[in-house]
Amino acid sequence: MPYLPVVTGPCKSGRPIDETSQPVSASLNALGYKGSMSKILIIFGTRPEAIKLFPVIRALAGVPGLTVRTCVTAQHRGLLDQVLAIADLAPDIDLDLMEPGQTLDRLTARLLTGLGDVMDAERPDLVIVQGDTATAMTGALAAYYRKVPVAHVEAGLRSGDIYHPWPEEVNRRIVAPIAALHLAPTETSAEALRRETIAADTIHVTGNTVIDALHWTSAKVAEDPALAAGLDSIAARFAGKRIVLVTTHRRENFGDGMAAIARAIGRIAARDDVAVVFPVHPNPNVVSVMDAILGDRGNVARIAPLDYPHFVRALGMADIVLTDSGGVQEEAPALGKPVLVMRETTERPEGVAAGTARLIGTDEDRIVAEIFTLLDDQAAYSAMARAHNPFGDGHAAARIAAIVTDFLAAGTTPEAAPSNPTGTAAHADRD
Repeated sequence: MPYLPVVTGPCKSGRPIDETSQPVSASLNALGYKGSMSKILIIFGTRPEAIKLFPVIRALAGVPGLTVRTCVTAQHRGLLDQVLAIADLAPDIDLDLMEPGQTLDRLTARLLTGLGDVMDAERPDLVIVQGDTATAMTGALAAYYRKVPVAHVEAGLRSGDIYHPWPEEVNRRIVAPIAALHLAPTETSAEALRRETIAADTIHVTGNTVIDALHWTSAKVAEDPALAAGLDSIAARFAGKRIVLVTTHRRENFGDGMAAIARAIGRIAARDDVAVVFPVHPNPNVVSVMDAILGDRGNVARIAPLDYPHFVRALGMADIVLTDSGGVQEEAPALGKPVLVMRETTERPEGVAAGTARLIGTDEDRIVAEIFTLLDDQAAYSAMARAHNPFGDGHAAARIAAIVTDFLAAGTTPEAAPSNPTGTAAHADRD
């Protein structure tokens, strides 16, 4: 009999969860789950979605009475496949929608119709989406058109600026009024939903599943170091140096912002005691700038994007993380790494409030000054490295599995919609 992970804290939906020693079936019986067969369709398309959803897929796969189906859109083809491989996941449906240089509107249209076709064929009882991608937004919208309830993992993140991050801030706001279950990673994100008048009894604070994924992957690498052996040469090359791990790919930083980041990296790497490890995102707006400004430097390892085990090892090797990524703001503090965020706003203010992260923007001089402060001021470094990680305890997926099964057991689903809603769209648009 499979077991859910140990859960030590309450789920802030008002129901305590303690799965320390109970098998899944016993836990669900206690929740009133009757074992009737329900189908869940889990949709994702990017590497971050896959990282944050594979713990949920694993947790739900052990639940009796559930059929769990996975659909990938391949919004990020190669980066997604890396995560699927390490998590040993084979998607049931692969839409393979990745096209070089496709526009956001074309991508959105293809996602909406493709996912709609999948839902018409699968007829799920619940759709699960994660985060703020075009896949998540269109998955929720396609489910709404069919009156299929949606569970939103990592609900409630808000920056307050629809162009930072762009287009993610709007994507997640579109999902919010559609979702029947809002699985918020923190109390801050739950409060953001309450301010938007989302019904309080649909909001559940679970922790962030990326911490589950990080712990699971760290344990796998510890058991089998060969999973991340590709960094052995870099570890040897930079032995004795302070390592700055850099990730950057945000659309709002393309152009002048990316050029400033590149110049700052060059200045940081000019120090003899510092090395920069930089997995370069394949987007041409990143690669072309780094090629032109950074070139080849002895203290900079510009490497291909890392699969998740190698990325987890790189986080462990790093002294400081310099990033414009959202997820890295959650992962690095779990390993005690200070995070400097090259953005003007963040939808993860918990890290800033806790002292694990600092917003520094993309000004070249500011980036350099902030890095040098952490390198040269031990008190400043320790204050960030020892700050409390606010993003979870590694048991979010178990909480989500219990919440989802409780929801399905209650049978709270919308009135059935037509299997093909497109025929009534013209009339609906007039209302």
